[in-house]
Amino acid sequence: MISKGECLDALRNVIDPEIGLNIVDVGLIYRVEPGEDSIEVDFTLTSPGCPLADTIMADIVRELQRASGIDNVVAQLVWNPPWSIDFMSEEARLQLGYPI
Repeated sequence: MISKGECLDALRNVIDPEIGLNIVDVGLIYRVEPGEDSIEVDFTLTSPGCPLADTIMADIVRELQRASGIDNVVAQLVWNPPWSIDFMSEEARLQLGYPI
């Protein structure tokens, strides 16, 4: 069974095309629940009007399937809590010029 940490490592391969950083460091991943035969992920976007939601969701599913060998990956877009820069890693904040 794949671990939560391994799932997060796989999700670091998913890049937010508008920001150019991975979705884990941007703080878009809210929940990852790996199981024996499925993986569930709750994620958000930086804004509700993001036109790349389908692309990011497809990338999440593809990377987790590739890393785990599990076909049943469910990625759910959620809006609560609303995303803020406070969810970003220190590294991502530094790269984008935000204060730490």
